[in-house]
Amino acid sequence: MQVPANFEYAKATTVEETLALLARHGDEARVVAGGHSLIPMMKLRLAQPEALIDINDVAELARIRIDGDELCVGALVRHAELLDSAVAGVHFPILHDAERVIADPVVRNRGTVGGSLCQADPSEDLSAAFAALRASTVIRGPGGERTMPVRGFHTGPYETVVEPGELLTELRVPIRPGGSSAYVKVERRVGDWPLAAAGAALWLADGRIAEAGIGLTAVRAEHFVAAEAEDALRGAAPSEEAFAEAGRIAAEHCDPGSDQRGPADYKRHLAGELTTRALRRAYERCLG
Repeated sequence: MQVPANFEYAKATTVEETLALLARHGDEARVVAGGHSLIPMMKLRLAQPEALIDINDVAELARIRIDGDELCVGALVRHAELLDSAVAGVHFPILHDAERVIADPVVRNRGTVGGSLCQADPSEDLSAAFAALRASTVIRGPGGERTMPVRGFHTGPYETVVEPGELLTELRVPIRPGGSSAYVKVERRVGDWPLAAAGAALWLADGRIAEAGIGLTAVRAEHFVAAEAEDALRGAAPSEEAFAEAGRIAAEHCDPGSDQRGPADYKRHLAGELTTRALRRAYERCLG
């Protein structure tokens, strides 16, 4: 029987109350919302927090909104809510692409955007999607609020810059004209972790690629990003040849490992092919 170790339980209704509870319970406290990653780890006693702070009633973290020239996604937004958000889909179709292939409806109905990023699984989908979009994270703590680019949010497998006593509250995605995005994934079965996946965002100006974002997951790309491939696209004319070359560079600079999901060479091939496909689809969407 899988039974978690004993822990204290507290429920918060505001961000301020959450931070106060984190301060009261110390470094061994954990925040829980969907719980799809944390609870199984607790049942296996791979995680043994001394206290759980339930934030499901912190309504201020559950909003999707436009603030000036940014799309703001609260950390408590459920996967299903982001998938259903018309405003998110209009500006950033990559988010709908990614959410459609995350787990299954049961998980998407309860799992949260913030929980996915904070779990920092190397095969997590949204981290690559938000990295391609050059999003920023908003983190609140005893010292106030700070902003960190998604591309610097993850410090390693299952590790982030969120310190004990802090809380990820929101993701902010800059809205720029002339762009679109896409996400593609290969998995062993529907809803599984990817063998490899790629997200791409393109912004065009005067017939050229003004800016590009490429996110990779499950292939050990540093910070989920194919930076060298982005550099190769910047200033280039959008074409099948340019996208294929970016895919080649992306594959060359990732470092997948062999495991039960497939050999490293196959995953590297997928990284390149999926990068090309994502760029092609993003460009088609730019054209309308």
